[in-house]
Amino acid sequence: MKRGKNYKTAIQSVERTKLYESGDALAIACEISKAKFDETVEVHFRLGVDSRHADQQVRGAVVLPNGTGKTVRTLVFAKGDKAKAAEEAGSDYVGAEDYVAKIQQENWFEFDVIIATPDMMGVIGRLGKLLGPKGLMPNPKAGTVTNDVAKAVQEAKAGKIEYRLDKANIIHCPIGKVSFGRDKLQENFDTLFRAIIKARPAAAKGQYIKSCVIASTMGPGIKVNPNRATD
Repeated sequence: MKRGKNYKTAIQSVERTKLYESGDALAIACEISKAKFDETVEVHFRLGVDSRHADQQVRGAVVLPNGTGKTVRTLVFAKGDKAKAAEEAGSDYVGAEDYVAKIQQENWFEFDVIIATPDMMGVIGRLGKLLGPKGLMPNPKAGTVTNDVAKAVQEAKAGKIEYRLDKANIIHCPIGKVSFGRDKLQENFDTLFRAIIKARPAAAKGQYIKSCVIASTMGPGIKVNPNRATD
């Protein structure tokens, strides 16, 4: 893969074989960011579990104390009082069958998170093949299938993120923007890290956090000591 001048300059500031403390890695990621936009900082955890087994799944959601720096657009599937509560909480879109048709017929995806009351899941099920591959299907473990839609909307807009394993047993999550600086990114990182530790499956054996890498959108990966991930 061909790399740009900024990337080549940035990578010189990172010792490829060194395991950094998380705070140091975050500081470096911010320092070497040279893009003309506010880069997102992401963390990648490789876990010592096997996602092919149901009892070794790791999935959940957590509200980052400093948010993600991204404006989150919510779509709520609800009716009656629940729909009104979602509107009052500031949801961008609220509806039911009308939005199912809009997504199916117009390939409309002008939203980032779907929240639904439990009674609406039968309706949303028609969209499984469209929402599933995009990771947009509501899920109780992520708190996006709930009767308290107002709280779910508020949390989504405040910086709630979902974490889950991919097929390679890695969790990829944004933890903020370069403009946040080290301290705010550290708070977000620590919150996510603790949530993932707490979500450790009982069936997981041996080392749970195999590796941890921090990187900005355009920057190189910075390896973090998985045994001392929080400062």
